[in-house]
Amino acid sequence: MSPAVSQEDLDAVAAQLGREPRGVLEIAYRSPDGKPGVVKTAPKLPDGTPFPTLYYLTDPRLTAEASRQESAGVMREMTERLGTDSDLAAGYRRAHESYLAERNEIESLGTDFTGGGMPDRVKCLHVLIAHSLAKGLGLNPLGDEAVALAAESSLRGTAIPADWPTVAELRGDTA
Repeated sequence: MSPAVSQEDLDAVAAQLGREPRGVLEIAYRSPDGKPGVVKTAPKLPDGTPFPTLYYLTDPRLTAEASRQESAGVMREMTERLGTDSDLAAGYRRAHESYLAERNEIESLGTDFTGGGMPDRVKCLHVLIAHSLAKGLGLNPLGDEAVALAAESSLRGTAIPADWPTVAELRGDTA
């Protein structure tokens, strides 16, 4: 546990997860209403178990929305676009490389697995949403889109920044 993580935050995350959090380095994203939303975790848990998910979504509102999007087929549509949109694929690869470099600065796991399916497919929107919220708009194009989809619900201004762009804005659709 980092001194930057308060016991109050750890207690809040434990309540969100329904279990004690492990390997928390910091609160990487706090929602507009002040709740922890994403934790940054150590590449290895205290017991030495590798944990490649650097950013972990904790806010139940966001985890439910990520699950809803996954059930609605959003991952399949995003993966299909990766195969036809070279700019999108390049941006997603850059997000993967950034994620891997950041994790390796903490501790290398000796793998290029980063989670979420990066860089070739979309496997877990929880990871992509966590990454985008933790790092901010512009690094992970598909995470940014998943956050924009989540913002279409009642989460805008509560769990998601009120000024997060829409999917159409992210894609440059002006029609």
